[in-house]
Amino acid sequence: MEHATLTAPRGHAGGTTEGAAQGAYHRPALWIETLRLTAFRNYARADIVCDGRPVVLTGPNGAGKTNLLEAISFLAPGRGLRRARMSEVERQSDGREDPATQPGTAWAVAARVHTPDGERDIGTGRDPAAEGRERRAVRLDGGNAGSQQALGEVVAITWLLPSMDRLFQESPSGRRRFLDRLVFGLDPAHAGRVNKYEHAMRERARLLRQGRPADPAWLAALEQRMAETGVAIAAARRDLVDRLARACRREPGPFPKAGLGLAGDIETWLDELSALDAEDRLRAALESARERDAESGGAAHGPHRGDLVARHLEKDRPAEMCSTGEQKALLISLVLAHARLLSAERGFPPLVLLDEVAAHLDEDRRHGLFEELLGLGAQAWLTGTDSSLFDGLGERAQAFEVCDARITAHG
Repeated sequence: MEHATLTAPRGHAGGTTEGAAQGAYHRPALWIETLRLTAFRNYARADIVCDGRPVVLTGPNGAGKTNLLEAISFLAPGRGLRRARMSEVERQSDGREDPATQPGTAWAVAARVHTPDGERDIGTGRDPAAEGRERRAVRLDGGNAGSQQALGEVVAITWLLPSMDRLFQESPSGRRRFLDRLVFGLDPAHAGRVNKYEHAMRERARLLRQGRPADPAWLAALEQRMAETGVAIAAARRDLVDRLARACRREPGPFPKAGLGLAGDIETWLDELSALDAEDRLRAALESARERDAESGGAAHGPHRGDLVARHLEKDRPAEMCSTGEQKALLISLVLAHARLLSAERGFPPLVLLDEVAAHLDEDRRHGLFEELLGLGAQAWLTGTDSSLFDGLGERAQAFEVCDARITAHG
């Protein structure tokens, strides 16, 4: 049976880690005390107990380190750090089954989280009553929550993965998802607006491609919904980008400062128009583009056409023209700036998930990253194949080894 129960080393149960080799560590305002996985990826079951310090997970590739980060990412609104379908997360049989987690068992992630408002029990997973549909259940303090938005009101999470290294060179859709995830941390209701907009856009496209005249009243209602939610989405992105750009410029550190902006029709309109006037313009643009959108199967106007624009300020160079290492450093700079912004706006830093980041940094930047995370007071979760990369954290972090879905605490 693949089952791990981890406990914090003795002597680290109080509000600070006294006598640690490299100084005392104060527990953050937001941290996971216990994390439980059931039928999740390669884990039949896993129970992890933490003490508030940053968590380092080391082990070979394919052992399950990133799966643990993904489980945590599902404690926020959205589809997790891999954007997986519910069925893709479900654990598959390997012949060594725990009777409680036979194939077909709905996957679940649960956590006891310490927040500024006290301890909270949160959980999520595939809804077993959904009869094969891609629907998540959300639990909060023992009861059912109405939506994923409830998770965002309790925790904030930001992350960086190796798959994001080419973010500035790939399609705008990846940058929009990255940006929306940053907005979720400050504005949990943003997730609901994005879902409503995308649903209305899909319904409009379905009506337009039917090949017969669609009900104009129903089309108008969908376009009204797209206009209202679309402008709200664009406005929330603009607000986040403005504040994030200021946070990037304000703080010194080992990572480059990023200049940020937005490209897109609605974003340009909001430079000149009120939100209500921008809604009117978007609604009129959608109505006039019905024939063209029926042929293309999409929508020519809307926030789904926007893009995040980034620039390396010290080198005065677009991010997509920078080297791979410079782009990675810019991404780390953005994630740290977002964490600082969340800490200032919400009163506590987010959980920070960093997958295989240390291996791509030289010693000075690795040290700088660790000091930034400790200075933020965030519970960071870091993964790597080489434990020596994290020596600079010393006893200021909890270290675990992950191998074949088995997790062993160091020390």
